[in-house]
Amino acid sequence: MAFIIWAIVGLVFIVMGIYCMKSRKTKPFGFWANAEVIQVKDVKDYNRALGILWCVYGVLFTLIGLPLLSGQNSGLLIMTMLGTMFISIGAMVVYVVGIESKYRKK
Repeated sequence: MAFIIWAIVGLVFIVMGIYCMKSRKTKPFGFWANAEVIQVKDVKDYNRALGILWCVYGVLFTLIGLPLLSGQNSGLLIMTMLGTMFISIGAMVVYVVGIESKYRKK
């Protein structure tokens, strides 16, 4: 049951990424919660890059939840906890170093 809920959350990230990639909005999507969205040079490419980031994060998030299938008291659950932390920090680094620095309007 835990993995099903975990996979649904991962699927939400993937759907959010697809929506971000396919959106025709002229306003850039935000990455940080409750923060002002940066001014970007090319909104379409920025949203596409951010959408790809969310899709990759969703797939990795779901894969990292696989140890949940081994049972409630399994020692493998530490992989899920630490893996979630590492992919979240990795997504932040990719956003700040890769996406934000590339598309920020100067």
